[in-house]
Amino acid sequence: MDAEYIVRTANGPVRGTVSPRSQDGRIVVHQGIPYAAAPFGEHRFAAPVPAPTWDGVRDCTEPGPPAPQGTQLIGAAPWSPDTSLDCLVLNVWSPAAAGGSAPVLVWIHGGAYIVGSGDGAVYDGTCLAEAGLVVVSVNYRLGFEGFGHVPGRPDNRGLLDQIAALRWVRDNIAAFGGDPGNVTVAGESAGAGSVVCLMASPEADGLFHRAVAHSVPGDMITVDTARLVSEGVAKAAGVPLEAEALAALAPEKILAATDEVLSGSGRTGKGVRTKAFTCYAPVVGGPELPEPPLEAVARGAASHVALLVGHNTDEYRLFTELGQEVEIDGEAALAVTATRLGLREGAVEAYRSMYPEASLQELFNKISGDALFCEYSVRFAEAHAAVGGSAYFFRFAAQSRTMEGRLGACHAFDLPFAFGNLDSDLAVFLCDGEPDEGYQGLAERMVGAWSAFAATGDPGWPAVRPDATVVRVWDIEDSLTEGDATAVRALWKDVPLSPR
Repeated sequence: MDAEYIVRTANGPVRGTVSPRSQDGRIVVHQGIPYAAAPFGEHRFAAPVPAPTWDGVRDCTEPGPPAPQGTQLIGAAPWSPDTSLDCLVLNVWSPAAAGGSAPVLVWIHGGAYIVGSGDGAVYDGTCLAEAGLVVVSVNYRLGFEGFGHVPGRPDNRGLLDQIAALRWVRDNIAAFGGDPGNVTVAGESAGAGSVVCLMASPEADGLFHRAVAHSVPGDMITVDTARLVSEGVAKAAGVPLEAEALAALAPEKILAATDEVLSGSGRTGKGVRTKAFTCYAPVVGGPELPEPPLEAVARGAASHVALLVGHNTDEYRLFTELGQEVEIDGEAALAVTATRLGLREGAVEAYRSMYPEASLQELFNKISGDALFCEYSVRFAEAHAAVGGSAYFFRFAAQSRTMEGRLGACHAFDLPFAFGNLDSDLAVFLCDGEPDEGYQGLAERMVGAWSAFAATGDPGWPAVRPDATVVRVWDIEDSLTEGDATAVRALWKDVPLSPR
């Protein structure tokens, strides 16, 4: 890398800049590097194709455009109809010094498969790069563009984008000082759901060697469900469910149609009434994802991939405390919802016995968090270990102090600690100001664990065994437990976690 931080990629040379967060100038960041062609025009709803080459040095000192998205959720990236559609871009944080062959961590952002980008301040890779990694963050198609069912086109275009980014890493990362033979793919929430899908995808086999998945949503859908969703979106947009008719629509028209579909969700019935976050998820049944990830892992399809996986203890509080409207007409309504989730009769009473002082909303939070994130995450680790895979499991229990502590160890609170970015806006909000020594120490330990796992496959505590689920609990004071036979786990033991 020369004095202008120019790196030669297969498509052409790119210029970077010293990361603003690098206090000693050791880390350089290249932003907005195209890894595939813009997925619009002739490439709309198609699998990604290679980015065009360019002459001269491409300036990569500013973030690239995010994928088209609305503002439905926390974490949405700024997007408007005037934003460039050349959104299949990635960022690389790497050492300024030439040479070396560092472990590589490829980050896939979350956002319910409908919002987000790899450019968020909390995802800045400087701290992890200073710990010895080359860090890559990826933008991929979201919402209908990435996961909507379009007849004659691949369903999981967002996953195919991620696979294209991993191929780019394989072919180019050595020029940034990274080792293409030592790649970890990592993500949180929808990013973690993407990670487990990549573990199950034949098309991603061999492109990475380790996987990190924080708060894995067990929310995946069948082709039939994806078709029903797309029929609703096409109807709202006023076009037939046909590739040409949909491709003629501007992205903002499809975003508006998605909003219309979501606005009518979850408002009626005898159970808990609440609007759905998203109507999109990875689609099981096509060539890029032929079987559910949990089933694929259970039969040993990814036993060669080391896994670090876990969840937060109060996942769902982020949503209900920060704006999701929830209407619960007594415990009978909550019981209806629990039954729909697969729990047996008496489950709400069992939760009540474990949390006798909890409000109805807090019981809903507990059940919903377990249903969407917690049980799937731990079951995935156990399935991987049962067939000989290396699996390390954690629970993040550190408590947010904002809003009088109502958020607890909520969804996404782990992110600034794992990246070491406690000065990001998200961290400052969730930590309720400047982080104290306890928070700082937790961040140092989590950055160390991620870095060690990416380098060696061992984060620093014992792996899950077929006879015992070893749990690392991240907190101001960490702990380690053997066995996970809690009352909550017993309630979910026989509940199938299948695509809906």
